[in-house]
Amino acid sequence: MSFSAELRDRTASTWDAAVAHRFVDELWSGRVEPRVLRTYLVQDHQFVDSFIALLGAAVASADRAEPRLVHARQLGLIAGPESNFFARALDALDVPAPDRTAPALAPPTRDFLELMDTARVGADYPTCLAVLLVAEWLYLDWADRPDAEPPADPIHREWIELHRGPAFEAWVAFLRTEFDRVGAGLDAAARDRVTAAFGRAVELELAFFEAAYGGSEGA
Repeated sequence: MSFSAELRDRTASTWDAAVAHRFVDELWSGRVEPRVLRTYLVQDHQFVDSFIALLGAAVASADRAEPRLVHARQLGLIAGPESNFFARALDALDVPAPDRTAPALAPPTRDFLELMDTARVGADYPTCLAVLLVAEWLYLDWADRPDAEPPADPIHREWIELHRGPAFEAWVAFLRTEFDRVGAGLDAAARDRVTAAFGRAVELELAFFEAAYGGSEGA
């Protein structure tokens, strides 16, 4: 079993709960309440800068030229279409400027920013990969419903489309392959460190969905 598959298997219960979360089901059906969608997108928007910085750290700390180029190309995509999506979606939801630039952070948002920033500052390539991989692979997992019809609502639909399709699948496949390659050379201490970062990221993905409803699925 590959390192990525092993960690995915270890975190299966939390991972699957995130992929099958109420928010995901409502997103696919186009039924996320405006209040919930606004909360979710305002919080998710806070990740953009730290995610770009984390990708920059992966560019800088990659041990080979070829993966460095792949990370660098992805930087342009994050700074382009996804960033543009937030501007349009937050406009459509009438989110005021202060809530876009300096909202009160939900605990999972704050903790995920801390996780990304710690990986970036540490400039440890395997740890950077672990956090990037969870963030992208888990989203591909919930966005990949081949037999489902995308919702009519443009915001719901575009958020789904940004996280699936051949280009995004290739990006996640690259992250998995690169994570497995680098992971094969880790000593026990480094492997434990990377495993902890991966697991923490999965926990925070689930908590982030729950926070959109006020902290729990039943809220």
